[in-house]
Amino acid sequence: MTSKQRAYLRSLANTMEPIIHVGKDGVNENMIKQASDALEARELAEAIDRFLRTLPERECSIFLRRYWYVDSVQDIAARYALRENTAKSILFRTREKLRRYLAGEGIIV
Repeated sequence: MTSKQRAYLRSLANTMEPIIHVGKDGVNENMIKQASDALEARELAEAIDRFLRTLPERECSIFLRRYWYVDSVQDIAARYALRENTAKSILFRTREKLRRYLAGEGIIV
């Protein structure tokens, strides 16, 4: 195989970062647990990402403002010209949708 062919195949390879690196000492029980935990976390993150893409833009933005940017409910309500109780209701309903979505994906939280 030529270096150009190898470079081409590498360009087609998966772009995900490796979860673990196995050193010269090989694999042990702790490494297996770390790999399993990392895989579960990655799967959960991908499922949440897919869920967020199903939401209407405003609902997604409100959810992200609260749980990614850690904005207060008061700040979110002011930003979107909502009453605080309305913002809380939107967040509650979105969390419930997320729970149902994850359950449908086989992920129990």
